Amino acid sequence: MTATTIAPARRPALSEGLRRKRRQERLRNLAFLSPWLIGVSIFFLYPLVSTVYFSFMKYDGFTAPTWVGLKNWTYVFTDYPFFWPALRNTLWLVIVMVTLRVLFGLGIGLLITKVKTGAGFFRTAFYLPYLAPPVAATMAFAFLLNPGTGPVNNILGSLGLPQPGWFSDPHWSKPALTLLALWGIGDLMVIFMASLLDVPQEQYEAASLDGAGWWQRFKFVTLPNIQPIVLFAVITGVIQTMQYYTQPLVAGKVASGVIGGSGQQFEPGYPEKSTLTLPQLVYHLGFQRFDTGGACVIALVLFGLAMVFTAFLMRRGSGFLATDD
Repeated sequence: MTATTIAPARRPALSEGLRRKRRQERLRNLAFLSPWLIGVSIFFLYPLVSTVYFSFMKYDGFTAPTWVGLKNWTYVFTDYPFFWPALRNTLWLVIVMVTLRVLFGLGIGLLITKVKTGAGFFRTAFYLPYLAPPVAATMAFAFLLNPGTGPVNNILGSLGLPQPGWFSDPHWSKPALTLLALWGIGDLMVIFMASLLDVPQEQYEAASLDGAGWWQRFKFVTLPNIQPIVLFAVITGVIQTMQYYTQPLVAGKVASGVIGGSGQQFEPGYPEKSTLTLPQLVYHLGFQRFDTGGACVIALVLFGLAMVFTAFLMRRGSGFLATDD
């Protein structure tokens, strides 16, 4: 008896029409994605690759770049005297300023949503400072907080309270910048108000029937509902603070008396490097000292810090804001 072998059935080959249809679908999808792909390539991937490339080069913007290896990195981390103070100041602002801005914005949003009359007036009053240009707002704050002639210290002195040096005192310069940031809290206030008004009222009513007080209602009803908005505010605040440049630079210039004039040289960070931030160093090295390699190193450090903070918050943020039942 002869055994017969049954050959496995072959899958029918794709017809030419089906292959053409799939190819057209891929091309159509690429066409829809092309604006995003072009934008990411031009405004993110190319600058990022160029920054990494120039961080290993000696380049002043005029002559051809030459390979120097890790010399730029070694210079920034060991020999450049402004890097570590700027890093400490930037991290201080990220931790303190972002935290206070989120808490203050949430508090103002809660208060305005509870106001029965005049809510529109208070909403406008708190939002208008956010529209002020950063340079004008910083100069106005430098005038108000002037330790000698400013009205704030005059009022504090008349009340018998201590009169800080504010932007002229290295111990008070960052708190003064934080006050400036809290003054322009209108953006976060509007975002939190929109999220608070979207919380279902039925949940508040059910919590009240169960005997929950205001703190229990806030903890178990409000926070879980606005948790994504709080996380969004923290992440965007961290990214914005990593790019904090205009306000500390203008405040340092005004406090030191260097407020204008072409050709004037100004070492950022007055007083005593207390208002120095990493974005200022990028400009200082790249456009004042024409050290593009060192500026690219600091830019990459900023990018890395922003990525680490964002990944940490995205991974742990829900755990920080979660409440126990």
